[in-house]
Amino acid sequence: MLEEFKKFAMRGNVIDMAVGIIIGGAFGKIVSSAVGDLIMPVIGLLVGGVNFSSLKVVLKEAETVGETVVPEVSLNYGAFIQATFDFLIIAFAIFLLIKAINKLNKKKEEAPAPPAPPAEDIQLLSEIRDLLKNQK
Repeated sequence: MLEEFKKFAMRGNVIDMAVGIIIGGAFGKIVSSAVGDLIMPVIGLLVGGVNFSSLKVVLKEAETVGETVVPEVSLNYGAFIQATFDFLIIAFAIFLLIKAINKLNKKKEEAPAPPAPPAEDIQLLSEIRDLLKNQK
């Protein structure tokens, strides 16, 4: 069973997938930072100085019961808007990447393969046909 697992884990597709997941996670962090730290502040400034990460609807205010503090209950729709921007930017970047890869693969496919030489029996039949035509 260990040998079978080793064979499975070392297949090219599994390793490629693992590398893709690791790079995707790092790419996601970069995009999240770009959206949260660069894009959203500019958009917030353009729409009147709104800080999207702090937008929320408070359903229940925070309370102090004795010595215990019960935190507020809120719908953080600003975080949702920011996550939506993250998704759209990541999806668009992946779309562009796949489009470029497909374009490169298409160029490889467009190169015509050299014609295969005719099979020996077909070549012999063609020569016999030509000889018979010449005899008439």
